[in-house]
Amino acid sequence: MPRGRYSLHDPHDHTPLGEEHFHCAPGPSGWRYVSQTTTPAGDHRGSVDLAVDELGRPIRLELHASSWQVRGAALDGVTWVRTDPTGTHATEGNVRAHAFTGTSPAFLIALTRLLRLGPGAPETRVRLVAFTDPVLAPLTVDQSWALLKRETHPTDDGPLTVDEYQVSTLDTGERHTVHIAGDVVLAAPGVELEDLDTPPSVFPA
Repeated sequence: MPRGRYSLHDPHDHTPLGEEHFHCAPGPSGWRYVSQTTTPAGDHRGSVDLAVDELGRPIRLELHASSWQVRGAALDGVTWVRTDPTGTHATEGNVRAHAFTGTSPAFLIALTRLLRLGPGAPETRVRLVAFTDPVLAPLTVDQSWALLKRETHPTDDGPLTVDEYQVSTLDTGERHTVHIAGDVVLAAPGVELEDLDTPPSVFPA
């Protein structure tokens, strides 16, 4: 069960956004990621609880940020309920999309489990619902993903396989790379892995 800490920053101007303290693990029915987020000053900012099934589909999502809450799952595409800080107003949403996304590295891992890309395969297009900071506002985005290469590196804990993905945002044409080992993001725009207590989990083929 990997445990660790990511630092988060604005991918454009590198303004620090805080940290995400996480633990995650595969299980008999899929994979689960739980984290607490803090501000740059160290104050509690929110939380993430994401579970996906063995095919990578989101079977449960719960986000908290700035007293807003989102609960969602894969249902007729993806479906969610967003609740305001007072708890008196709840808005339902549904989009014919493949999965959710957001600032948490959890969403990158979950999407790679859903896509199961092979090196050199054509780019795969996906539609996602992003929950944007600071109030978890939903936004539908279209991306394409490609696995550029897969490399294995020797470590003290055994071989570590690292996948390098190219991600394109289709409405802006912006491209970036994401490096992932098992169920841990090594580097991505706005994300840096700062601490890792145990090696990444190895998913079954």
